[in-house]
Amino acid sequence: MKVIPVIDILNGVAVHAVRGLRSQYQPIQSIITKSAIPLEVAQSFKAQGFSELYVADLDAIVDCSSGFSILKGIVEGSGLNLMVDAGITSLNRAQQLLETGVSKLVIGTETVTSKTFIADALRQFDGDRIMISLDLKGDRVLAKPEFDDYPDPICLLEEFKGMGVRQVIVLDLARVGSGEGVNMAFLKAALDLGLEVYVGGGVRGIQDLVELKTLGASGVLIATALHTGKISVADLKREGFL
Repeated sequence: MKVIPVIDILNGVAVHAVRGLRSQYQPIQSIITKSAIPLEVAQSFKAQGFSELYVADLDAIVDCSSGFSILKGIVEGSGLNLMVDAGITSLNRAQQLLETGVSKLVIGTETVTSKTFIADALRQFDGDRIMISLDLKGDRVLAKPEFDDYPDPICLLEEFKGMGVRQVIVLDLARVGSGEGVNMAFLKAALDLGLEVYVGGGVRGIQDLVELKTLGASGVLIATALHTGKISVADLKREGFL
């Protein structure tokens, strides 16, 4: 199981994401780095021994016309493999993002407007480079009003699998930055579908990671627990995660 650090970018800086309340996000304060500059935070993660990074480019999500210069700078300046959610809703934007050198394009249910776009992206690009983020707030799927009708979250994951999706992120924004723990019951149901499941939101400490590995999660996205020291590099090395 991969442990993947997270950077949320808002107004050009790395911020501390808490429960999806973006208007309240503040620049990160971390024991890992004194900087909130995204590239410098990424370089700090690289120096700690990480090889992958998840980036939520909230500026691109809010302003779909924005460029990807910060992301390209992280790719070129950190040496990390990036999986990126930048609010992509068109094949042209998807191509532009992949051309920056990011490893994986994350398509989030919070921003996508049609399942047709997901199917088109899977056909046009290497399926291994496409990840779908099931964006949740508790038991509710976060989606735009114009998004095609969708059933409950597990049924939606089943539909994604039928479309050819192999990798999904279960991202519960209500738990992000909360330290409340992961919704293990939902995760078990998602894993039963046979998908590669990555988990984001609520990880409290190293024992959560051990349990998630035992359940069969492919990866875990963490930020707050790393920045506060609740999960240390020593812990990760001791348990074989790094």
